[in-house]
Amino acid sequence: MALATRSFSRFLIAVGVVCVVLAATHSWWLGASGRALVENAPPVRADIVVVLAGDYFGHRIVKGAELVRDGYAPEVLVSGPPGFYGGHECDYAIPFAVKKGFPASYFKAFPHDALSTEAEARAVVAELRHRGLHRYLLVTGNFHTARSARLFRAAAPELEFRTVAAPDEYFEPDSWWRNREGRKRWLVEWEKTFASMLGL
Repeated sequence: MALATRSFSRFLIAVGVVCVVLAATHSWWLGASGRALVENAPPVRADIVVVLAGDYFGHRIVKGAELVRDGYAPEVLVSGPPGFYGGHECDYAIPFAVKKGFPASYFKAFPHDALSTEAEARAVVAELRHRGLHRYLLVTGNFHTARSARLFRAAAPELEFRTVAAPDEYFEPDSWWRNREGRKRWLVEWEKTFASMLGL
């Protein structure tokens, strides 16, 4: 009994030490887990900008428009899944960007029926191949970039692209845990990342 008690005491001490170390280093390992979700590269000249769906604040479409304005590509292909009051997301994203001052000529709507990033990747790369394009800039929310990049590489390894992160007011990789929306983005994105790795 005494031996069991000592063993349990050592176990509790070890757990306590681990908890103290985790608490003392939380900024480092939480930040690392946030940075692991992000793949962001400097833009280069490309045939087109692809803006992924899933942004209800307009950061992605604005980032895509800025890349066209700055001369990186001639136009933006705006991904548009269904389910937005009977329309597609691109039907609302493009007018939003036009209201922000960008010319409507920058944008090409691409409505489709994909309901996941994996299906969206398949639909988008099929369109890029149909257009005979070879290099594109992939724009999505910062927390969504790493998973999107993996899925787009798998969908079309022969196409060249760079992932350009659009900002998100709630998700900063090095401090995402400090607000509720940031924590939700982190949790959902890691859930989807593991599901994707498992083929679910």
